[in-house]
Amino acid sequence: MSIFKFIKFFIVWVASNLSIPFWIVGHVHLTMNVYKDIYELIASFWMNILVALGFWIEWRNSKEQNSHHNHKS
Repeated sequence: MSIFKFIKFFIVWVASNLSIPFWIVGHVHLTMNVYKDIYELIASFWMNILVALGFWIEWRNSKEQNSHHNHKS
């Protein structure tokens, strides 16, 4: 397994398992807290980017699987 495949798997795994907690806790946190610390802003930004990237990779994989499935039918 190449390092690229491992990183791709890691991103998808994190996005799949942590997307709901990131977004729910993040939105509650945003409504109840004013970001004063630059580290909180940076962490929030990259966590959301990671989840969005994982979502996009999963969507692309799903699209490819559906394409292969439709060609076999």
